[in-house]
Amino acid sequence: MASTQLNIKNKRARFEFHIEDVFQAGIVLSGTEIKSIRNNKASILESYCVVQEGEVWIRNMFVNAYENGSHYNHLPRSDRKLLLNRKEILRIAKFLKIKGNTVIPLKLYLSEKGWVKIEIAFAVGKKLHDKRHDLKLKDDQREMDRAMKR
Repeated sequence: MASTQLNIKNKRARFEFHIEDVFQAGIVLSGTEIKSIRNNKASILESYCVVQEGEVWIRNMFVNAYENGSHYNHLPRSDRKLLLNRKEILRIAKFLKIKGNTVIPLKLYLSEKGWVKIEIAFAVGKKLHDKRHDLKLKDDQREMDRAMKR
């Protein structure tokens, strides 16, 4: 293995959305995709999940082309299938039927067995005033930490 630690996170997710529930899912990858992900050459910042024909797919996930791959290399922004059980898929489909709800990835990580897993979450978009409130709380916390240091 190239690296045992993956550090691929969606840093904007908790700022842009209210997170309601979190799932872990497997992801179907080809050979060059897994090699590229193990080299931390992927991004889930703009990606989201959809349900099609009873399966959950992640869209707009960027996996850079593997530098040592030949003409068998994968497409960087193709849809990738997520591996979930039937109850979870039905729950996700029911959640997505409500307007304004979305399913977003939070992080990509390696399991103990070496499989690439993705953490997905039910999310509802925040309004501008919610984001301002979060920034104000963050600034207040930073000021308190500075005061405690002194």
